[in-house]
Amino acid sequence: MQALCRFLLRLLGWKAVNGVMPHKKAIIIGVPHTSAWDFIISYLYYTSVGGVANIVIKKEFFFWPVGYFLRKAGAIPIDRSRGASVVKQIIAEMNKRDVMHLAITPEGTRELTTRWKAGFHTIAKATGAVVYLGFFDFGKKEIGWLETLPLTDDPKEDLRRMKAYYRSRGVVGKHPDQFSLDD
Repeated sequence: MQALCRFLLRLLGWKAVNGVMPHKKAIIIGVPHTSAWDFIISYLYYTSVGGVANIVIKKEFFFWPVGYFLRKAGAIPIDRSRGASVVKQIIAEMNKRDVMHLAITPEGTRELTTRWKAGFHTIAKATGAVVYLGFFDFGKKEIGWLETLPLTDDPKEDLRRMKAYYRSRGVVGKHPDQFSLDD
């Protein structure tokens, strides 16, 4: 599967930047999230470099046969009906595993938003996961990660630093009009 994903990623014109995150418990931030293609390109990338990235998907999608393939792709079912406990469910799942690389989009939507969510911060603090600043740049057709984000006790400040990082990289989403780094 790794070779097939590497071939497909190259066929689509994408370049992988960096490989598997070296920490056993990690959160990779995916920015900018403007298209369903983000998932496809990200899956091809992380599989092509030998990793398995986990994502959370609402449990309603885990019916046969779709659920089987979602689990194989690293998806974790989440019960969204319990509202704010989604973060607690993710923490519990991450704490059960020795190795977990969780992909999260802080925008929380493919729609235009300036209010990024800090659930990744709570998850990382509770599980000891290292936060990697990942990107899928449709302008340069590059995907990967280059840096980690050392967390402070101030999620809002960490979000500001994160946005400054992406601003300095000049990342472009598939739909640039649906991406904002404004506060």
